[in-house]
Amino acid sequence: MGHGLYPKPPDLRGPRTQKLSDGELFWIIENGVRFTGMPAFGGMGEHGNGEDSWKLVRFIRHLPQLTMEERMEMERYNPKGPDDRTEEQQEEDFLKGGAPQPGSALPHHH
Repeated sequence: MGHGLYPKPPDLRGPRTQKLSDGELFWIIENGVRFTGMPAFGGMGEHGNGEDSWKLVRFIRHLPQLTMEERMEMERYNPKGPDDRTEEQQEEDFLKGGAPQPGSALPHHH
């Protein structure tokens, strides 16, 4: 999502982010970072009390220990574009024994 951003978004699992205090992470989530792609999310929760921001702080802390099962679960909820949905449908049809449709070959991933 952040491929075209400058400066490039940090790896939230990396030491630069993980060494920040919980309060610093909370402040960044609530207030954003000027002149970057990081908007402020303060006051956007149901009651604007920062509870959602603290949940994000806990999530960021957990990222370095994320298991493969947790990652796969999260990927299931990622938004998908039309091409992704078409590819998934073609894969599902193929796995169920359906023949590939003419001109709808699955893209090659390198």
